[in-house]
Amino acid sequence: MRRNVVQLIVLQFWKDAFRSKVMLLASALMVLLLLFSVYSGWENYHDQNHTRHVMQDEVQKSWENNPDKHPHRMAHYGSFAFRNKHVLSVFDLGMENFVGNAVFLEAHKQNTVNFSEASMSTGLLRFGEVSLAMLLKIIVPLLIFYLGFATIARERENGTLKLLIGQGITRKEIVIGKWLGLWSLSLTFLMAIFLILLCFVFLESHGSLADTMFRYSTLLVSYLLFFAVLSAIAILISAFSATAKGALIKLLGIWLLFVIIVPKSLQAMGYYLYPTPSKIEMETAVEHDLIQQGDSHNPDDPHFKALKDSVLIAHNVEKVEDLPFNYSGFIMATGESLSTEIYLKHQNDLYQVYQKQNNLERFSAFINPYTAIKNVSMAFSGTDFQSFLHFKAKAEAYRYKLAQDMNQLQMDFIPNRGKSGPNTISNRYWKEFPPFEYQFMKTSTVFKNEVIALLALIVWSILAVFGLLNLSTKLKAI
Repeated sequence: MRRNVVQLIVLQFWKDAFRSKVMLLASALMVLLLLFSVYSGWENYHDQNHTRHVMQDEVQKSWENNPDKHPHRMAHYGSFAFRNKHVLSVFDLGMENFVGNAVFLEAHKQNTVNFSEASMSTGLLRFGEVSLAMLLKIIVPLLIFYLGFATIARERENGTLKLLIGQGITRKEIVIGKWLGLWSLSLTFLMAIFLILLCFVFLESHGSLADTMFRYSTLLVSYLLFFAVLSAIAILISAFSATAKGALIKLLGIWLLFVIIVPKSLQAMGYYLYPTPSKIEMETAVEHDLIQQGDSHNPDDPHFKALKDSVLIAHNVEKVEDLPFNYSGFIMATGESLSTEIYLKHQNDLYQVYQKQNNLERFSAFINPYTAIKNVSMAFSGTDFQSFLHFKAKAEAYRYKLAQDMNQLQMDFIPNRGKSGPNTISNRYWKEFPPFEYQFMKTSTVFKNEVIALLALIVWSILAVFGLLNLSTKLKAI
C-alpha cells in the first residue's frame, strides 16, 4: 500500500467535504453549540462548586460554634455533606443533574441525598443538556454518517470507482484512504473540544492533576476509538449499499438504533425484569427490621434489657450506676451499630437490583458502541451512578463516625444517672471533629468498574479493522 496515494485520497476527501454547503453550515452550528456548551458547562461547574464549598464551610462553622452540650444532643444536631463536582464534569454532565448533591447526617438514621437539579427544574431537563460530550456522542456521529454515506456508493454510481481501480489504485488504498479521510475529519471536532477541556483541567485540578490527566487521557483515547469505529461503519455501509441513498437510510437507521432505540428499550426491559421497590416500600421494610431489632431508646425493650443484664454480669456489678462508663452512651453506640447494619443491608439489596438493571445495558456495549462510550465518558468524568454511590458511601462513613464519636464522648465523660457530675462537655470537642472532605473515586477503581465498556471499545476497534481489511479484497467496482 502506497502512502502517497492514501494521502492523496485523504486530501481529496477533505476537499470534497468542504465543498458541500451542508458541511459548512454544520460546522458553523457545531461552533455555536461548542461555545454554548463550554460557557454553560464552565459556569455551572464554577457556580455549583463555589456554592457547595461555601455551604460546607458554613455547616462546619455552625457545628463548631455550638455551646457546651450533651454529646448525644450533638449527635442528633448532625451535619451536612455536600458532593463536589469533578472538573471533568464540564465535559460530560452524565447523571449530575439527576442525583442529589447534599445529605443531612444524623444519628440513628440514613437520609437520602437531596437537592438535585432535576427536582428543582422543569421537565425539559429530561430531554438532556447541551454538553461537550453530548456533541461528541450524538451530533458528531450523525455528521460522520452524513459525510461517509456517499464515500464509495456514489463513486460506484458515477463510475469513478472503476476508473480509480483501472488507473492502478488498489482497493485497499481506496478503502483505507476513505476511512482515514473520514476519521481525520471527525477528529477536528474532537481535538477542538479536548484542547478546551485541557485548559479547564489545568485551571481547576488543584492537587490532583496527575489523576485528572489520567482520566482525561482515557477519555481522549476512548473517543478516538469510537470515532474510528463509526468511520469504519460508514465506509462499510457505503461500500455494501447499491446506492448512496440506500446507504444514507441505513446509516440513519443505525444512528437511531445506537443512540435512542436500543438504550431506551434496554432501560425499560431492565426495570420490567428487575423491578425496584418504591420509596414507601423501602422505608417500611427498614422500619420493620428496626422494630424487630429493638429500640435502644426504650429501657424496657427485651433485646436491650437482655444486653444490660449481660453487661452487668461482665463487669461484676449489680446496677448500671456502678459501671465504669456511661451506660446510655454504650446503648446508643450499640443501637447505632445495629441500625446501620440494617440500613446498609437494605441499601445493598437495592443496589444489587440496580446493578442487574444496568448490566443489561452495560453488556449491550458489545452490540452498541454508543453504550460503551457513554459509560466510559460518564465514569471518567465522575458523573456516573457509581461515582454518586461512592459519595453516598463516604458520607455514610462520616455520619457513622460522627455518631459513634459522640457516643464515645458520652461514655467517657457523662456520669451515669444517680451519680454527680456534669451533664455537658466542652465545645472544644466539636472543634476537634474533622469536617467532611470528599475525595473522588480512584482512577483504578473507575477502570475496574468500566472494564466491560473499555473491552467493548477494543473489540469494536478490532472488528472495524477486520471489516476494512475484508472490504479491501471484496470491494466491487460496479
